Amino acid sequence: MEYEKMLDRLYMSLPEKTLSKERFEVPEAQSFMQGAKTVVKNYSQLLKLMRREEKHLFKFIAKEIGTAASVDEGRLVLNGKFSYDQVRKLFTDYFKSFVLCPECGKPDTQVIAWQGVRALKCEACGATTPVKGL
Repeated sequence: MEYEKMLDRLYMSLPEKTLSKERFEVPEAQSFMQGAKTVVKNYSQLLKLMRREEKHLFKFIAKEIGTAASVDEGRLVLNGKFSYDQVRKLFTDYFKSFVLCPECGKPDTQVIAWQGVRALKCEACGATTPVKGL
């Protein structure tokens, strides 16, 4: 009986985000080719949704795709022709590695300094996970 009371108390102390069961979809990067370049037109919206620094996402994409890139009026411009699937995979990989909580799978994370390393702190489940490359 005491165990059940403690369990009830624990559930009452959890944030509401933890208890919701809605399915989260990784946001789609809307890209198109323009001449010899590929443009991601909703880059600024993706950044806002992910709540990450533009510098980190930008460096990740340029390194992974192996080409020069620039940001112009909220759009990401990649030098070279890249398919929709290639661009989508870049953003999906970033999202899985640096946004989603490894413990509960929710996107409610923020980057913090933890014991001298950069880590993801989940606002939903409370987990703190060191992340390589942040």
